[in-house]
Amino acid sequence: MVPSRRGRPARVSAPLALLLATALAGVLAGVLAGCGDSGGLRSAGATPAARSPARLWPDLTPASSPAYDIGEVDNEVVEGVAVPGGDIRDADPVAAVRAEIAAHPDDYEGDDAPYRGTARRMADCGVDGVDGEHGRCPVLRPYYRDLTGDGRPEMTLGFRLLPEQLTAVRVYTVAEDRLVRVMSYDDAVGSVELAGRAVIVRSPSEVAGYEYRLRWTWDADQRAMLLTSDEMLRTADGGKHPARLSPSPSASASASASRSASSSASAR
Repeated sequence: MVPSRRGRPARVSAPLALLLATALAGVLAGVLAGCGDSGGLRSAGATPAARSPARLWPDLTPASSPAYDIGEVDNEVVEGVAVPGGDIRDADPVAAVRAEIAAHPDDYEGDDAPYRGTARRMADCGVDGVDGEHGRCPVLRPYYRDLTGDGRPEMTLGFRLLPEQLTAVRVYTVAEDRLVRVMSYDDAVGSVELAGRAVIVRSPSEVAGYEYRLRWTWDADQRAMLLTSDEMLRTADGGKHPARLSPSPSASASASASRSASSSASAR
C-alpha cells in the first residue's frame, strides 16, 4: 500500500505491491551497504494525547422543538409554470421568477417593497432574456445538472434582488410534469458552485478574512435540498473582499443559531 494524496492508504494490486516491496528492499540494502548513518529516521516528537468529547450540562432538559423557523425544507409546486413532457430544460426560467413574484407581492410590489427593483425590471426579460449578469433583466442564466440522482437534470436558477445587492438562488425539479422548487436561499452571494450533487454557496462574512460556505444536498425522504453544512472559513485573498451585506429577510436555512435568529422572522 502507498499513501494517497489525502494521507490515507490507497489500495494497489498484488503484482504492483510485490514490485514495490522488491524495489524497497533493494533500496534498503544499498543504504545499509553504503555510508552508514546518513539519512536515518528522526523522531517527530510526542503525539498529543487523545481526548474524548466532554459533554456540558448533562442535566439540562433537551429541547423538544426548534427555537426558530429557518425554513429547513423547501418543497413547493410553482403555480402556472408548465413543464412540457417533464423535461425541465423546456421550463421557462423567467416564468418561474414571475410566479414567485406573484406569490409574494409584499416583497416585490409597491414603493416600499424590499425587492421592488426586481419586479420592475422583469419587463426587460424577453423570451430568451435571461441576462442578469450583464443586462437589465435580473434573471441569471440557469444551469442544469442531476442533483437528485434520478438521472434527470434539475434547474439551478439565480436572480438579482434589487435594489438590494442580494442574489436569490433556487433549485427546481419536476414531479408529475409540474415545476417544484426544492431549494431557496437569498443572501449577499459571493459565488455558487455545483459540486457533484450538491449546491455550494459562498458569502462574505462580517469578520475580515473569513467567508461563509453553505452546502445543500438532496434528501430523498424530505424531497428537498437540505442545508447539510454551514461553515465559516478563511478566504484565500486574506480578507480583501467587501464586508458581508445584511441577509435578506426571506433568507432560508442557516445552521448557525446566531444567524438563524436574525433571519427567521420572515423566512419562507
